[in-house]
Amino acid sequence: MEKLAEIVAGQLLQIKAIKLQPANPFTWASGWISPIYCDNRKTLSYADVRNFIKLEFARLILEKYPDVDVVAGVATGAIAQGAMVADALGKPFIYVRSSPKGHGLENLIEGDLKPGQKVVVIEDLISTGGSSLKAVEAIRNNGCEVLGMMAIFSYGFQVAEDNFKKANVELTTLSNYQKLIEVAANTGYISEKEIQTLEEWRKDPGNWNKK
Repeated sequence: MEKLAEIVAGQLLQIKAIKLQPANPFTWASGWISPIYCDNRKTLSYADVRNFIKLEFARLILEKYPDVDVVAGVATGAIAQGAMVADALGKPFIYVRSSPKGHGLENLIEGDLKPGQKVVVIEDLISTGGSSLKAVEAIRNNGCEVLGMMAIFSYGFQVAEDNFKKANVELTTLSNYQKLIEVAANTGYISEKEIQTLEEWRKDPGNWNKK
């Protein structure tokens, strides 16, 4: 997994799906000020990266959860990737909305999910884990078993680790924040001073800009 995390981190940096700007930080939708921005939807525009991620997800699912019945994607970022993984495995695909559709059947889960089925959830990015675990809850409320969740990248926040543990969900990620910093440092993408800034941010991201 170490080598895989290194490869994926390098790919995300190369295609600018992840941007590191300690000197000119971003503002997230949550209001957090951050020296990093991750948009894994960009992986869909690069066939080699897209296919590599798809095949690694499929390989890991076969290794860890060979009895999977259904692959689920979390809307909207993981719908396309989840569908590709399901196709690679020859499995049904569903996706989980962030909130019920406001018209028609008012579905929260789109697709055909039957009670008792075993599901692996695909996510593009893990920050606190809140929205991802809402998808897990929706699937469980449908009478299904969630075998685990897989994501392209995680910031590695302690709050996320705690949330997944509390929800009893096994999380597997292709890459992570620590490996990203290592790759960025080794390739000269960031300086020693910037590494310190990035490390400090991850310790307390919600208050980093207030210090």
